[in-house]
Amino acid sequence: MNPIKFVHLTDTHMNAPHTEGPFVKFNLADKVRQVFAHIQQNRVNPSFVVITGDLSHEGNTEDYEYIRELVDEGSSSLGIPVYVVLGNHDHRAPFREGYLKEEPSEQPYYYSHTIQGLRLIGLNSQTPGHHYGRIDNEQLAWLEEELSTPAERGTIIALHHPLLTIESMPAEHVLADREQLGQVLAGTDVVGIVAGHVHTNNVGTYNGICSIAANGTAFTGELADDDHFSMVDYCSYNVVSVNPEGVAVQTVVMPGGREEYLRFPLALLAAQH
Repeated sequence: MNPIKFVHLTDTHMNAPHTEGPFVKFNLADKVRQVFAHIQQNRVNPSFVVITGDLSHEGNTEDYEYIRELVDEGSSSLGIPVYVVLGNHDHRAPFREGYLKEEPSEQPYYYSHTIQGLRLIGLNSQTPGHHYGRIDNEQLAWLEEELSTPAERGTIIALHHPLLTIESMPAEHVLADREQLGQVLAGTDVVGIVAGHVHTNNVGTYNGICSIAANGTAFTGELADDDHFSMVDYCSYNVVSVNPEGVAVQTVVMPGGREEYLRFPLALLAAQH
């Protein structure tokens, strides 16, 4: 049985042109376009793309209209679906209005899709007004019901906040209620979890499930000198392969420099989360 491949992007932090924001001058949307072009030119041939949150940095309706146009362009050029979940910088009502073309509401955004036998479940860990993430009880109940029927090729969970801790980062960066989510996932067909938020590649297992956090597409976070954290112009994407033997992750680094965007004390990072 051939593996099913998908591409994992995260933390794109895009804004519509001519809007205000700390990262507008860096043209972060161009990075996403370049990633889509790179996937096509290098014949990666994924079955789908998933972007795990912080789609926008400011999160207004105009941003999401622009992001939807960009995502639709990428989906059309690659000939595959592109799925998204929400992160702490995203806002539910503008997302529903601008991206989904629905009436604005604060309802959490989550879903289940099956692609070539592999089920992708997108969860809403975004908690309005906070950097930390949670999965509400209604979502957990829905997830438990959804997972009660196995998928042919297993299930991938996509959410913004990771389940694994990263050394030197505040513990609040991980999903606040990961134990409850872990209980729902135990004994199911879930083979992998993909997340973002930390802007740093971190791959391991959580209760026996492959758990992947990816570098930010907009910028990657690195530990700098003197207990500082640096946001660096370092763009990559992950190619995740699911096969009967397990899950494999390959990081593809995009051409470019390593300009430092921002640097701030780790203590400030902890205070904000």
